Amino acid sequence: MLGLFGTLNLASRALQTQMTGVEVAGQNLANVNTTGYTRQSVEIQTSPDISTTIGPEGTGANAVAIQQIVNAVLNSQIQSQQSTSGYWSAQQSALQSAQTSLDEFLNGTGSATSSANSTTDTGLSGQLSGLFSAFQAVATSPTSISARQALIGQAQTLASTFNQINSQLDSARASLNTSLNNDVDSANQLLSGIATLNQQISTADFSGATPNDLLDEREQDLENLSNLTNITTSTGTNGAVDVSIGGQTLVSGNQVLDTLKTYDAGGGQLLVQMATGGANLTLTGGSIQGTIDARDGELATMQSSVNTLASTLITQVNTIHGGGYNLTGTNGANFFNGSDAATITVNSALADNPALIQASGRASATGDNSVALQLADLASAAQSGLSNQTFGDSYDETVAALGNSLQSANNQVSNQTAVSNMLSTQRSSVSGVNVDEEMTNLMSFQRAYEASAELVNTVNTMMGDVLAMKNS
Repeated sequence: MLGLFGTLNLASRALQTQMTGVEVAGQNLANVNTTGYTRQSVEIQTSPDISTTIGPEGTGANAVAIQQIVNAVLNSQIQSQQSTSGYWSAQQSALQSAQTSLDEFLNGTGSATSSANSTTDTGLSGQLSGLFSAFQAVATSPTSISARQALIGQAQTLASTFNQINSQLDSARASLNTSLNNDVDSANQLLSGIATLNQQISTADFSGATPNDLLDEREQDLENLSNLTNITTSTGTNGAVDVSIGGQTLVSGNQVLDTLKTYDAGGGQLLVQMATGGANLTLTGGSIQGTIDARDGELATMQSSVNTLASTLITQVNTIHGGGYNLTGTNGANFFNGSDAATITVNSALADNPALIQASGRASATGDNSVALQLADLASAAQSGLSNQTFGDSYDETVAALGNSLQSANNQVSNQTAVSNMLSTQRSSVSGVNVDEEMTNLMSFQRAYEASAELVNTVNTMMGDVLAMKNS
């Protein structure tokens, strides 16, 4: 039999057990708005019973563990989803930067319209149309100095637009390289943090403790790392997690075996490899790879297309213009200088003296407009260097390709956001704190605590009665 003292010990254990339940419920409620917090529960087991002549008699209950409510499969899915989301978010950001560089608004169908009210005022598309219209105006009034001055002004605006686009695309690529370096630095910090947390978790696990808060912190680091690059995790000893990137193990237990670094593959093309071994990594997700793919894919293609467009325009205009004659009867001057979007300028001699524009097909006929007409006709002429497209069509195709890529990235980001929200909701239903549920648990533990306290009072009264009987 337990006796009075045994029953008093039972009540004492019950008080402590219910108090632990109150503390755990309070911890959950306190962290209801804490990002990454995983709901905890107290595991209560019956204390070992004792044998009596009438059968086994219970000795109460003990709180034996405080556990996290975790779904490992959902955590793994969220890590994978973070990698995909990071990839497309990086693509979206890079393509939006490219759109800004072109100064064109891209609508949902991928076609280009000006960011202003009229396509003739801003953007390269409007400037190209303006140039050929200006050539046509000179053809209409071949001896008009004002028409020639307007042509020079339009050509200078076009050249400046080419220069600006190239400069902005260079800046966009440099910005992406900076972002890549920052992401690699962040990944290395997370790898170091995960190794440190592995050490702390292993130490606690070895001592028999359950480091729930450390487990939450490590899970957040793993998800943040997944946002930067694709990772593979495996369970190590004593609760540690090993981390691999691109097939290479970087964290094993509390050791960081290697880190990441960027290297120049040529021409400022930064890629990622192992810092110590120098092995190149094959990445399939995360913002790091999304940045690389955007920089070396759509942005590189677009910059090449714009340069080809500028180069072809320079060649074709100079070829026709060089065969014409100016108002003084001389010829041989180029209309444009330079070779691509970065270097294109209007010949300064023509800019200083528009009368030197070679619009005539004959030296003795200053009113002739045949060369000016040929230059104006370039607007509708298919160019072999532009895949047999006109200048306008070639540029429209470049912008449309960017628009389609941006639209695809926008759709992917939207889809990934929906999937991420769904997975987060699923995890919250399992691991998140429900205020109503915790309040119910709190009331249940409170009532159990009050009942245990009443048991203490009852035993205390009975012990007093026993003592009184002895003294009587």
